[in-house]
Amino acid sequence: MTEKLRVGMVIFEGFEILDVFGPLEFFGRYPEQFEIIMLAESMGAIASAQGPSAMADEALTSAAPVDILIVPGGKGTRREVDNADLLAELCRLAGNAQFVCSVCTGAGLLAKAGLLDGKRATTNKLSYAWATAQGPETEWIAEARWVEDGNTFTSAGVTAGMDMAIALIAKIMGIDAAREAARYAEYIWNEDPRNDPFAKLAGLL
Repeated sequence: MTEKLRVGMVIFEGFEILDVFGPLEFFGRYPEQFEIIMLAESMGAIASAQGPSAMADEALTSAAPVDILIVPGGKGTRREVDNADLLAELCRLAGNAQFVCSVCTGAGLLAKAGLLDGKRATTNKLSYAWATAQGPETEWIAEARWVEDGNTFTSAGVTAGMDMAIALIAKIMGIDAAREAARYAEYIWNEDPRNDPFAKLAGLL
């Protein structure tokens, strides 16, 4: 049996709830392939932007390396871009990860940490100006559901994280596994990362 890939989902006060649990639904379809770990600066309950809390399994400072690092968005990102300790831990974990991913304005955190420098990336279209300002050395793509650049996957707003997660499953396990994960969740996967009507709706085109 292949060793499980460790999926580290970073949470912080004010994370967007679907940014976190949407993608994890699909990785959780294959427990023999993926082990999901919730990471935060401190262990215990971390409140989402919507109110309900999630439990952090490991503290960032003592967390073992992860294979897939995922950073969600949410209103808490506006605070966390100034959290040097958090950004340093993201850099540490990213250094050993096979894949580094963001959902929504989580791209702002990756960008502020320098992890998107010289890379193509996207982010939430309604918060595009704020998020892109965190990464002047990033090539931001306005019209994209998600963007893959090397080992980095960034997605647009909220539900786009689910499309990105399925795309990453396709890369790791193959297209059939990806489509099965979507079918199991009764989710219509947008398989074309360029199919993004929200960029125009947000006035970015």
